[in-house]
Amino acid sequence: MQLAGFRLPASSSLLVWLVLWELVGRAEVTILLPPITAIAARLVEIVPTPSFAEALAITGQAFLLGNAIAILVGVPVGVLMGRSRIADELLLPWVNLFVSAPLSALVPVLMLLFGIGQTTIVTTVFLFAVWIIVLDARAGVRGIPPSLLEMARCYGAGPLQSFFKVYLPAALPEILTGIRMGVIRGVKGVVIGQLLVSVVGFGQLFEIYSSNFLMEHFWALLFVLFAFAVLVAEGLAWLERRVDYFAAARH
Repeated sequence: MQLAGFRLPASSSLLVWLVLWELVGRAEVTILLPPITAIAARLVEIVPTPSFAEALAITGQAFLLGNAIAILVGVPVGVLMGRSRIADELLLPWVNLFVSAPLSALVPVLMLLFGIGQTTIVTTVFLFAVWIIVLDARAGVRGIPPSLLEMARCYGAGPLQSFFKVYLPAALPEILTGIRMGVIRGVKGVVIGQLLVSVVGFGQLFEIYSSNFLMEHFWALLFVLFAFAVLVAEGLAWLERRVDYFAAARH
């Protein structure tokens, strides 16, 4: 962004939008957009409360567990698809289907299978995150030079040794990209799961705030989720940059 010939930081555009939001809120154009300063005050107010801490614990548990399972399942499945043509032909249509499908429509089915509780929420997070992890792990393995795989076979590497010593390190940049995107999708999954399955955690707070038109509280909580998603994405992006030498070694 440039102003009068001076190059401004990328965050400057965000400040412009925040100022506009504040002006609209002060003008009381709509109840849905309270002033940013009022939202910030509510944020400081609700974060130290026991209800926020309890909601954070419930939401964090489901989010971490669902994403951990997605990574533990998605990476090996993606590696398998990348190295096996049969597995790729069998699984790729289903993976592409679930990547593009409206997964929130499956939540009622999960409720019938697992009941109304944390298991269904964790499963929802898993379904939102796992498919993109699978696709990126598959893409990383398919980009490994054949000479590297041939060298592993010449040295008698078994399946586990090949996975940990060849496939995983060589495909690590793409795997981390998939994990980053999967974790971001997992944020959406945990909120949708908590709203639709059983109104608990942040989903419960969203329901309370929206039903009582507490829009300052609602936006404050939403900004917490936005900030969390951005921090996680930036942290994983930093980790991706740290392992870029794996990608450079393949060319």
